[in-house]
Amino acid sequence: MKLGLIGLGKMGIHLAQNMLRHDNEVVGFDLDSKLVEEAATYGAATATSLEDMVSQLPSPKIVWIMVPAGKPTDATVDQLADALNEGDIVIDGGNTFWKDSLRHNRLLTEKGVHYFDCGSSGGWSGALNGGNFMIGGDDAAEFEVIRPLFEDISQKDGYLYTGKAGSGHYLKMVHNGIEYGMMEAIGEGFEVLQASDFDYDNEAVAKVWNHGSVIRSWLIELAEEAFAKDANLDKIKGRMHSNGEGQWTVEDAMAHGVPTPVISDAVQVRFRSMQDDTFNGKVVSALRNGFGGHAMDKN
Repeated sequence: MKLGLIGLGKMGIHLAQNMLRHDNEVVGFDLDSKLVEEAATYGAATATSLEDMVSQLPSPKIVWIMVPAGKPTDATVDQLADALNEGDIVIDGGNTFWKDSLRHNRLLTEKGVHYFDCGSSGGWSGALNGGNFMIGGDDAAEFEVIRPLFEDISQKDGYLYTGKAGSGHYLKMVHNGIEYGMMEAIGEGFEVLQASDFDYDNEAVAKVWNHGSVIRSWLIELAEEAFAKDANLDKIKGRMHSNGEGQWTVEDAMAHGVPTPVISDAVQVRFRSMQDDTFNGKVVSALRNGFGGHAMDKN
């Protein structure tokens, strides 16, 4: 399959390699020319502009967006609405707010372009070696055109077509809300250990917890890796940045009258961490950096 990929940052560049490794042809474009040059080293064709990228694609043209949510994605969708033709396909793989996805779907549908909102999980390592994807889109038959791509780049059973437009990014939003709660619990647990009368080796604790315990998980594995590099996370601040998905989950839960005390508390603690430095915050910050390469504030 030949497709265009817009956005070659830490997720996009790994996704490009994954696609290429499975014999897909990728035409890469990014506003940062150095990232475009890097994509070329992996075998991607390159473009100097969005229009140049589109011109290199066969019909129906398939374009995957992997740029930050909000204005960057809005601007990209607007450009594609002008550049693409009836029957072409757009996949938004970023963390777009699901209501924005509905708006993007309306815009592209008016042009006859098929839109799929794709929640992408697994971090940069998943993008490279087999990711997890939740894909919404109004046309189930049209999804069959791009299903082979997801078969290629996903882990086994690692993708799901979720139905109408908006449902993919909505599902990823709730997924990230759960993620907030899980990381908060891990961070709180290590903070209790840190305050206790015992002298624990955090790396060893994470290791033993990840071998047969009920809470074994990738997040605990990432905690072990973080503590191996910095035993007490002294090099980073306990500020837990966020991209908004947890807050979006809580807001929509409230709109439906659904109690989400764990996720709500996790969101509030992230807000608090921007004011106070906590060990809990250090753990969550390290975990976010581990799976997604998200920024950490250094001491």
